[in-house]
Amino acid sequence: MDHVNVVTAKLDEMVAWYESILELRAGPRPDFPFGGAWLYAGDAPVVHLVQEIGQHRTGSEAALKLEHFAFSATDAVEFERRLREKGDPFKKVEVRGAGLLQFHVSDPDGNHVHVDFDLNE
Repeated sequence: MDHVNVVTAKLDEMVAWYESILELRAGPRPDFPFGGAWLYAGDAPVVHLVQEIGQHRTGSEAALKLEHFAFSATDAVEFERRLREKGDPFKKVEVRGAGLLQFHVSDPDGNHVHVDFDLNE
């Protein structure tokens, strides 16, 4: 994945969640004429947040739906510990046919995110 772009009215809460739960870090962002944040995994800005302040999307933009986006990661034990420590609800699913252990979570706006780990790590 290169990045996902998410519109939110909860910019600060979303940044805090992605930093504390997914351990992404806020970093440099171009000087766009609207608010937002870029969250980085290493050197790559993988989550672009765009601040929505009272704008109402219309037409095809209003109908956009995102079922989920996913990250691959390592250290499932530590990730599950962090989720439990922070009290974030999650669903853990083994996908044996794909060799994956998935954690399904929701960000503060309710976007479905899953984090995939190698089942044999």
